[in-house]
Amino acid sequence: MFVDELGFAFGWISPEPAFMRRCSHAVAAGGRVWVIDPVWDEAALERVTQLGEPAGVVQLLDRHDRDCARVAERLGVPHHVVPETPPAGAAFEIVPVLRRKRWHEVALWFPEPRTLVTADAVGTATYMRAPRERLAVNPLLRLTPPRTLLAVEPQHILVGHGEGVSEDAPAALRDAVTRARANALHWLWAGFRAHGPFGTHRR
Repeated sequence: MFVDELGFAFGWISPEPAFMRRCSHAVAAGGRVWVIDPVWDEAALERVTQLGEPAGVVQLLDRHDRDCARVAERLGVPHHVVPETPPAGAAFEIVPVLRRKRWHEVALWFPEPRTLVTADAVGTATYMRAPRERLAVNPLLRLTPPRTLLAVEPQHILVGHGEGVSEDAPAALRDAVTRARANALHWLWAGFRAHGPFGTHRR
């Protein structure tokens, strides 16, 4: 399923596991194409080569192996695992997100065309969002939201779980980060109603 059709970029969502809405992206910038956190998909890889010359595969999260190495081999490009500095000639900047023993994550900031690409820190998958949230901080980070993301003001936000956000993206990002803690109970209650012992969608 193709999503985030932006002309210079596109994404694809893996059908399994459906609830996770695992999304991969290809972004063209500076005359080259960067493939980000990819899950193998033949049709998507064909489109990557149509978008431009592949430059590399970037893995934004240490546990987001997905099919990164396999895709890099198929395209004949380097596989960059949670890079702390951009590869030579890359048209993006690295935004530090989190560095813990079992969670090392970065985001990519493309100044032109003002696009932020994230892995797990924020997303739009249903299991991440409280009611009325368009974009949400990962439930495990709600009490310590990734404020480093607020250093940029994106026109587009591409996420690793769910479709991206392009409508009033700066406000969506600001609300997600600054209200993450305040909305934690709303997220928890919504999840309990949907999946708890009194919910209607227990199976």
